[in-house]
Amino acid sequence: MAGLPVPRRPAPPPAALTAEEFRSASERILTAINTVIDGKAEAARLALTVLLAQGHLLLEDVPGVGKTLLAKTLARTIDCSVSRIQFTPDLLPSDVTGVSIYNQASRSFEFRPGAVFANIVIGDEINRASAKTQSALLECMEEHQVTVDGTSYKLDEPFMVVATQNPIEMEGTYPLPEAQRDRFMARISMGYPDKDAEMEMLETHQATSPLTRVTAVVTAGEVASMIATVRQVYVSQSIKEYTVSLGRATRDSGMLRLGASPRSMLQLLRAAKATAALEGRDFVLPDDVVSVAEAVLAHRIILDRKAAGSGETAQSVIRAILAKLPVSPEMAAAPAATLPNRR
Repeated sequence: MAGLPVPRRPAPPPAALTAEEFRSASERILTAINTVIDGKAEAARLALTVLLAQGHLLLEDVPGVGKTLLAKTLARTIDCSVSRIQFTPDLLPSDVTGVSIYNQASRSFEFRPGAVFANIVIGDEINRASAKTQSALLECMEEHQVTVDGTSYKLDEPFMVVATQNPIEMEGTYPLPEAQRDRFMARISMGYPDKDAEMEMLETHQATSPLTRVTAVVTAGEVASMIATVRQVYVSQSIKEYTVSLGRATRDSGMLRLGASPRSMLQLLRAAKATAALEGRDFVLPDDVVSVAEAVLAHRIILDRKAAGSGETAQSVIRAILAKLPVSPEMAAAPAATLPNRR
């Protein structure tokens, strides 16, 4: 019928990259980050892993070690929309998600998008806002959409939240709710740079910040294709069983009051697939799961009082569980080339 709006066709899914294209794009991103962040190549690689696994990243450490700089550098390497939210005690949920405003001229409500409407959202010092404001990100991070006044608005893809926070012992911080922490795929503790990296920083960061020299090295479309490539990485049944066994072991551990959630198992496997792709493989090995297990699981589990009092940490408990998990020969072997979903 005349006058009816024509439905918009959904955009075609991005095509996966070849192995050489994927390697080239990932190297460009890592090289750009490492020119700014001195001595933190592992943190840069994990940040890229989370991006390619369609996760969200939590950067936690004391002030002044480069958390926000890493987040801004990652965002600048990609030609996409970026927004930054400074989380403060007076920040409102509508500042994050958006608000409906009445337009007197049209006599209707118009939606004004909030800061979360971007490909990469940098949340600076997220734990200085109230739990109510922090919860405004729950739907965004899990479902990639925002619901305001009963209407849902889709967020652009790719979508990633990179949040920084100070340790909860710092003055003026609120602990992140468990539901919020569980939506972050991985947590990185930056740590202090070594002596050589700190000397290099004093030499190169005096006059201007090296961030000003960073330009986009990939497009949002290339990142979407890299994500599509990661999705095609093969995961054997034995690797899936190994991942599930790890999650169940955390729930059965006598040292933990809260074990890993089923959501964390999904995110652990996605991170392992991204790790395998960055290593140049199209299949996952147990080492891929082990390499990201601490970053993906440590911020989700909660120690019981006895374990915490004896000096145990979330990382040490995960390492102990991994040491006890058996690795069968089938897990460590490369899959046959005739598998149907190999690239």
